[in-house]
Amino acid sequence: MNTIEVGGHVIEPGERRTIELDIPQLYTHTRMVMPVHVVHGRRAGPVLFVNAALHGDELTGVAVIHRLMQQRGLERLRGTLLAVPVVNVYGFIHQSRYLPDRRDLNRSFPGFERGSLAARLADLFMEEIVSRASHGIDLHSGAIHRINLPQVRANLEHDEARELAMAFGAPVVLHSRLRDGSLREAVAETGTPVLLYEAGEALRVDEYSVRTGVRGIINVMRAIGMLAGGRARTRPLRPYVSRSSAWVRSPMSGMMFLTTPLGAYVEENGVLGEIVDPFGSGRLAVTAPCNGIVIGRTQIPLINEGDAVVHIAHGDDDRDIVQPLDDEGDSIYP
Repeated sequence: MNTIEVGGHVIEPGERRTIELDIPQLYTHTRMVMPVHVVHGRRAGPVLFVNAALHGDELTGVAVIHRLMQQRGLERLRGTLLAVPVVNVYGFIHQSRYLPDRRDLNRSFPGFERGSLAARLADLFMEEIVSRASHGIDLHSGAIHRINLPQVRANLEHDEARELAMAFGAPVVLHSRLRDGSLREAVAETGTPVLLYEAGEALRVDEYSVRTGVRGIINVMRAIGMLAGGRARTRPLRPYVSRSSAWVRSPMSGMMFLTTPLGAYVEENGVLGEIVDPFGSGRLAVTAPCNGIVIGRTQIPLINEGDAVVHIAHGDDDRDIVQPLDDEGDSIYP
């Protein structure tokens, strides 16, 4: 097993370190760093990067990586884990999706070392992390005022990416096209299989999303040989596989009262909820345009006409799935 170098620091086999990658300082001359947890196993194997908070207000992945690094199994790791809990440190500080110049970091890859702040961060991440990796997992949450059912998005036309997406064990696996400038597109162009995990909502952390994320990463690490297989305490979840999805948009403005929870199976023309006129008697039912699983929904009831309110994934597997339950048997999500 050879050494690995990250940010100019050499990590020996069997060593575990946190490396601080220098990033542009604040205009107050305050030093800024991007911490990277490096776990370098004693035996050769894959190099997996796991990152969170490309969008600074997406906290679920930060909690996932925090808990992942506490797993005892990492002591017997084969290969190398590169875990970056907060990529967009600037947005994280300000509880914002964006960088100070309002650029979206996840539309700035692969980056450029002499470009904008976003381009420089993207270039650093590609050079120090992605260039060393054989596999990747990018952790995300829903945008502000939206919540997502835990789901894995991947290019299902890529054989290894499809296998790893199924191994992850999220309730839904969604075939997702690559977005221009995204980390997933930049990684895919290097030939490295990469998964995107979506769960929860911005500026919030929920236990089910964190548990599903940690368990999923460990499942992937076992699938690629980084960790030995362990005895499953529960039967593995068979995910609902979808080739496409669509947002249902509001037909009128008003107050939205959704009656369909995340994870529910809905049928075409089934009622998802209703929009009411808060100043009058007007009301209108919102219905599903197709069969499928509810994988996302708005969290704010004040709706303008045309707003996206419910996200439905639909595929060939036309069946219900078990809704996420807490320890008392109640639905995790309202």
